[in-house]
Amino acid sequence: MMDFTAVPAAPDHVEYLDAAAATAAGRGYKRRFLEALDVRPGQVVLDVGCGPGTDLVRLSGAVGEAGSVVGVDRDPAMVEHARRRASGHRNVEVRRGDVHALPCADACADRVRTDRVLQHVEDPARAVAELRRVLRPGGLAGMAELDWDTLAVDDSDVETSRAVSRFMAGRVRNAVVGRQLPRLAAAAGLAVFDVDASVVVFRDFGTADQVLGLRRNVIRAVQAGVLGQRAAEDWAHRTVSGPFLATLTLFTVVAGV
Repeated sequence: MMDFTAVPAAPDHVEYLDAAAATAAGRGYKRRFLEALDVRPGQVVLDVGCGPGTDLVRLSGAVGEAGSVVGVDRDPAMVEHARRRASGHRNVEVRRGDVHALPCADACADRVRTDRVLQHVEDPARAVAELRRVLRPGGLAGMAELDWDTLAVDDSDVETSRAVSRFMAGRVRNAVVGRQLPRLAAAAGLAVFDVDASVVVFRDFGTADQVLGLRRNVIRAVQAGVLGQRAAEDWAHRTVSGPFLATLTLFTVVAGV
C-alpha cells in the first residue's frame, strides 16, 4: 500500500539520469539518436545540457583524437560530475553555461545536441535559436524530447489513468515540446531534415516508476485533490501487481544549416 501522507523523496539527479540511460529504452534511443546525428571523426560536437556527462565519453569516441566534445550545463554540480567522468579523455571539455546564452562562439560546432533538455528550459524558442547560432555551415543539430501529453498507462479504470497522466504532464514545464521541435527549428532558421517519433514502452511497474516517478506523482495527485485516495489506492494496487503497460512518445529531430 502507498503512504498518501508523505511524498517519497525524489531520487538523486545523477543516479536518476544514469539509471534512465541504462534502461533498454534509454540505450536504444541514445544509439539511434547518435546515428541520426551522424557524428564523424575530427568534428566539434556540443552536448548542451550534458548533465553528469552521461553521453560525453561516447561522443568522445565518435569524434576521435582529431575532434573535440564540449559539454555545457548550468548546474555546477553536474559540471563537476561531468568533468570527473570525462577526465581521462583529452578531447572533452565541460563548461558551465545556460542554453539560452551558450558560452560558445558563433559557428563553432559541426554538431550540437540536446537530449530531454528543452522540456525544462524557460524559453525553448530562444534555446533552439542558440543551437542555430553555434552551428557551422553544413552542421547538424539534434534534439530529442518526450511529449508528456502522450503518456498512457493501461488500467481498467481509464479515467483514473487519464487523470494520472494529465497530472504528470502538468508538472513538466514544456510538456509538449517534443511535437513542437520541427516548428521551433524552422523558426530558428534551421532546415528540418528528419523527424522521428518512437514509442517508449514500459512493461513492468518498477522500471516505469524508476523513470517516470509514478508512485510519488500519484501521491502528489491525491494530496493536490486531483485524485480520490480510494481510487488511487485501487489503481496503484492493480498497476503494481500487474500485468503492466505504459507508453510515452519520444520525438527526435535532426535539422541543419
